[in-house]
Amino acid sequence: MIHASMEPFVREARQVPRPHPSSMTPDERRDWYREQAGFLWPAPEPLPEVREVLLEVQGRRLRARLYVPESDHERGLVVFCHGGSFVAGDLDTHDGLCRRLAADTGWRFLSLEYRLAPENPFPAGLDDVREAIVVISARRGDFASRDAALVVMGDSAGATLATVALTQLRGRDLGVKAQVLLYPTMGPDLLTDSGHAYHSGYLLDVEHLRYDYGQYLADQVLETDERVSPLLSRDLSGVPPAIVVVAECDPLRDEAVAYAGLLEHFGVPVELLEAHGMLHGFLRLGGVVPEALSIVDDLAAHLARLLPDSSSPGAVD
Repeated sequence: MIHASMEPFVREARQVPRPHPSSMTPDERRDWYREQAGFLWPAPEPLPEVREVLLEVQGRRLRARLYVPESDHERGLVVFCHGGSFVAGDLDTHDGLCRRLAADTGWRFLSLEYRLAPENPFPAGLDDVREAIVVISARRGDFASRDAALVVMGDSAGATLATVALTQLRGRDLGVKAQVLLYPTMGPDLLTDSGHAYHSGYLLDVEHLRYDYGQYLADQVLETDERVSPLLSRDLSGVPPAIVVVAECDPLRDEAVAYAGLLEHFGVPVELLEAHGMLHGFLRLGGVVPEALSIVDDLAAHLARLLPDSSSPGAVD
C-alpha cells in the first residue's frame, strides 16, 4: 500500500505523465532532472565543510564533492554514485541527499560524477566508477583519515555501477568494507512481478527505463553480460558485505531483493531494508517529504553494526 505521503506524487504522475525521454535531447533531460532536484531539496542540510574535488583517473578528470558532517570522527568515507538512469544526474542533483546522509550517518561522503550515455555508452560510466574507487582508496588520506573504512554507495543506476565495479575489483587491497545499494536496477529485462504491478504511474516508468538502457548500451546486445545484468553473475563470492535498500512500490523492488538473495547464496553478508509504502527514488524526495527519510536512521544503524571496527570481514582486500 502506498504511503500517504507518496500519494500526491502518484496522483501527479498519473494526471501529468512525464514525457517520453525520446522527446528530449540528453541535455534537456539533464536540465529537467537538475531543476527537479532543486524543488525536492529547497533547504539543503548545512554542513561545516563541502569541498569540490578533481580525481585523476586514467588520463581523465572526474569531478567529485566531499561532504564533512558536524559529528565527523573520520571513521569512514562513503564513495557515493548518483542515479539518473545512466543518462542524467550529477553532483548537484544528489547534493541534498548526500548532505542529509552525511549528517545522519556521521560519515564523510565523497560524491562522484561519471560519464553518461548516450554520448559515453557502456562501459564508460562503469570504468569511471571502478577506476575512481581505486584512486580514492590510494588517496584516502586526502579525504579522511588514512585508516578510514571505505563504503561504496549507489543510488539506482549508480548502485548498479557500484556493485558491478566492486565485483570487478575483488582481490584488490582497497579497504572497501561494505556496499550500500539504494533501489538498484539489475538489467534491462524488467520482467518481475513488481515491474508489472508498478509499471507506470509510480515515478519510475518501466518503458522509460528500457529506453534509457538502449541509450546506455548503444544498441549493443549485452543483456546477458554480468556487467549489465548483475543478477546473472556466476560468482559474487568475496565482494564486500551489502546493505540493499528497496521501496515497496517500486518496479525494481523484486530484482533488488533477488540480488540480495544471490549475494547471500555466495556467502556475502546482506542486510535487506524495505521502505514500506515508498516509491523508487524516495530518498531524493526527503527534502519535501520528511517521512521518506525514516529509513536513513535504520541505514545508519545497519552501517554501525556492519562495521563495528576497521577489521570487518568481507572487504575488498
